[in-house]
Amino acid sequence: MLCYPGAVRIPASGIELYVVRDFLPLDVCATLIALIDADRVPSPVVADDPRPAYRTSETCYLYAGPDAVTAVETRLDALTGLEPRYGEALQGQRYAVGQEFKPHHDFFDTGQLYWQDQVAVGGQRTWSAMTFLNEPEAGGRTNFPTADVIIAPKAGNLVIWNNMDDYGAPNPGSVHQGMPVEQGVKYVLTKWYRERPWGQ
Repeated sequence: MLCYPGAVRIPASGIELYVVRDFLPLDVCATLIALIDADRVPSPVVADDPRPAYRTSETCYLYAGPDAVTAVETRLDALTGLEPRYGEALQGQRYAVGQEFKPHHDFFDTGQLYWQDQVAVGGQRTWSAMTFLNEPEAGGRTNFPTADVIIAPKAGNLVIWNNMDDYGAPNPGSVHQGMPVEQGVKYVLTKWYRERPWGQ
């Protein structure tokens, strides 16, 4: 990971966390924003999550085809060294003023009803990679409260973290939050990796 240009490990307690500066060129970011705007819908949450207004953004899945999507996938493959087939489809998100994603973890809770469905399609989420596509005028930072780290959006920068602990178990220290946008709009692009090939 650290061999990739612009990659730095963030000193943080209880989580393996990196930032990659200038991961995506700004023209690719602009193209991805246009793709997200063309097909965005209200963001989903897991089926048995009872919490209202927990995730208030809009979402768009980006599948292979457009050059900008290929550019992201190629860079992620080079950065992570993970097999592409372990990655879920890219997901773009748009956050308007007041929209947020409250504190949550990306790994799946094995005690919840949805877990058996996830076992059948690749199992646990291991790594999360999130790229900022633009910079809102205010707000929209990403907070890792347990690690005491807050990252401001910077267009083209990527944040990547390990959802597992040193023993390969889900890491509660990976909890994070998309803080509310206060002014402007925020766009991000997220890719999650599984412990087995996605969809299998």
